[in-house]
Amino acid sequence: MPEINYRELSNYLKDRKAGDFAPVYLIYGQELLYKDSLEALLDALIPANKRSLNYEPVEGTNDNIKGAIERSNTYSLLSGTKVVAICDSKIFYSKQDQGRLLEKAKEAYDTEDIKKAAKYLVSLMGLLNLSYDDVSKANRSKTIKLDIDRFGDDEWIDKIVKFCMENSLPIPSEEDNAALLQKAIEKGFPKGNHLIITTDMADKRRKLFKTIREHGMIIDCSVPKGDRRADRMAQEAVLSERMSAILDQVGKRMDKDAYMTLYEMTGFDLRTFSNNLQKLISYVGDRKNITVDDVVSVLNRTKKDPIYDLTNAVAERDIEKSLFFLDTLLADNLHPLQILAAITNQMRRLLLVKGFVESPHGREWHGGIQFHEFKNRIMPAIQAYDADLLGQFETWDQMLSKQTGKDNQRSKSKNAKKKSRPVTDLVIAKSSKNPYPVYQMFLKSEIFTTDELIAVFESLGQADLHLKSTGKKPRLILEKLIFFICQHQNKVN
Repeated sequence: MPEINYRELSNYLKDRKAGDFAPVYLIYGQELLYKDSLEALLDALIPANKRSLNYEPVEGTNDNIKGAIERSNTYSLLSGTKVVAICDSKIFYSKQDQGRLLEKAKEAYDTEDIKKAAKYLVSLMGLLNLSYDDVSKANRSKTIKLDIDRFGDDEWIDKIVKFCMENSLPIPSEEDNAALLQKAIEKGFPKGNHLIITTDMADKRRKLFKTIREHGMIIDCSVPKGDRRADRMAQEAVLSERMSAILDQVGKRMDKDAYMTLYEMTGFDLRTFSNNLQKLISYVGDRKNITVDDVVSVLNRTKKDPIYDLTNAVAERDIEKSLFFLDTLLADNLHPLQILAAITNQMRRLLLVKGFVESPHGREWHGGIQFHEFKNRIMPAIQAYDADLLGQFETWDQMLSKQTGKDNQRSKSKNAKKKSRPVTDLVIAKSSKNPYPVYQMFLKSEIFTTDELIAVFESLGQADLHLKSTGKKPRLILEKLIFFICQHQNKVN
């Protein structure tokens, strides 16, 4: 069993005797998961009262690899098991990973963890054999062959470089420490000594990875980060496990609606998700159940989603934010028509909300209503309104089908298939289980009048035509559209 998933670790460790452990372990993937796995492995290898002398953690910079190897080959002062851990290792980083390293540095900087951001940046500099002068503002465009502009203003790099220099952070040497570590693992360590390596990135094609798998044990803590259905299911499974583990410790529960609202606010960010759960636990005090109202009252949305950020900024008529997120999306090579479609969908939702508000169903809505009132009083009315809409769509579909005639039977059969599917993109609330985003959409709708939204749709149509049939720059077309949507209120007022 040379490689296991982190979920299998508890079974692996169960009833395992001292002589059954591998001489070397590699634990890689999602940070919190590999740190939890490290703790579980340490608990099995060394009792807590012996760790002070028999456990030696080493910071995972490449300059520390030689020292870690020497310690792994040295017997402990006390008899029994000895463990050396290279924590948060950069040993698997290669020049092919420079884009990911820069992304991780930016992610850490955005979460105000400049120390972590600095570690990623100096790792990148070590891989590319760069000095601090090489990554100065004047030189970095020549030395870092990446599209730095897609991260927005590169002022964040200047701040990280300044932190590195002020704290005299060394740049890792170019020496091939991976080969050195590989030879040490092949040679073996003294009996009872174990080496553990933790890292966020591990290339399975590398010789070092294959050597560890041959001579030791690999624990996979990775979680897919894509948007495919399978990826999202894997992410939600990890979050659900984390939620159960945290809540079970304190005897609390969170209903499905509250969980979905929390997920919408954080996305797959395991650390933020865990920290937010702790905040909610403190907030509810002795109460056992955590509700949607608790989540909405305590937390702010931190989920990274540029499309959401753009459409949200446009719906709030915030020109500065809208243009910023537009620049981010274009820098990420998102097609201009996709951006236009996202804005169109957001405006369509606002217009649908206006239709509800101006209908008999919406007579109880007003801008100052609180969320709990909205959930209890307005959501049932929205569901009734949506049901009426779907019924009207079905009636129209049947009327159109009758006009097709006998000579168009094939088209008729296609329409019959479509009738069985609800037109969910033309209703306000696709799901009643998560009313908070619907509530937010209603609040945003108050910024627009119905006449303004109709004018916006005329502008959206013009933008679509210009993107498809003219040689104008897409950025200028989309910027003009955003200015129209966001500034139109000022013209009216």
